[in-house]
Amino acid sequence: MIGSLDRLVERIDEHLASTSRHILVVGVDGSSASGKTSVARYLRSAHPEVTAVVHTDDLAWHHSFFGWHELLRTEILVPVAKGALPVEYRPPGWVRQQRCGAIRIGDSTRCLIVEGVGAAHRSVAEWLDVNVWVQASADVRAYRQEQRLRAGIDSLDFMDDWNAHERLFHQRDLPWTRADFMIDGNDARLREPATGPDRMDAGGRERLVHSS
Repeated sequence: MIGSLDRLVERIDEHLASTSRHILVVGVDGSSASGKTSVARYLRSAHPEVTAVVHTDDLAWHHSFFGWHELLRTEILVPVAKGALPVEYRPPGWVRQQRCGAIRIGDSTRCLIVEGVGAAHRSVAEWLDVNVWVQASADVRAYRQEQRLRAGIDSLDFMDDWNAHERLFHQRDLPWTRADFMIDGNDARLREPATGPDRMDAGGRERLVHSS
């Protein structure tokens, strides 16, 4: 049986209330503009001191649309599984482009949320404790993508290119077939403005690139 947003929150709460030293890893996957970042933000807001979020767009930045799963596995998921915190990682694109900062997972983390298109890919599925698929209608996603165009977050050429690659990627991976939780990306509880560090700067997604 596929669980709801409420049950997903309960699953995380149950883990945090336990004495387990294991770090719960939640993969939040879905199509572009389905509400994945909003789900991750909502989940983190309940326990911000012990919940970390990794955005796959940060791994993909100046690297590859969908060729970053080995980075996710070796640099994020394996160290977290070993309890080797804190994690501080600068992906290859950050180094090449001299982007400041790093992806950081603090030593107090007990729940890690990995969100983005491909977050629950079959190549990393064994490292995920919870597999989430965020579903939104085509009309809702189209409206949200139009808002991104108007805001200058994406260009039309980039969006068309991304959508074509995303469709092929999902046709090969079928991530929704492995979902433990199917979340409505249009749930009113998720309608928070995209502000703060969870939002990529305008034009930021333009710097995602293909595998070469």
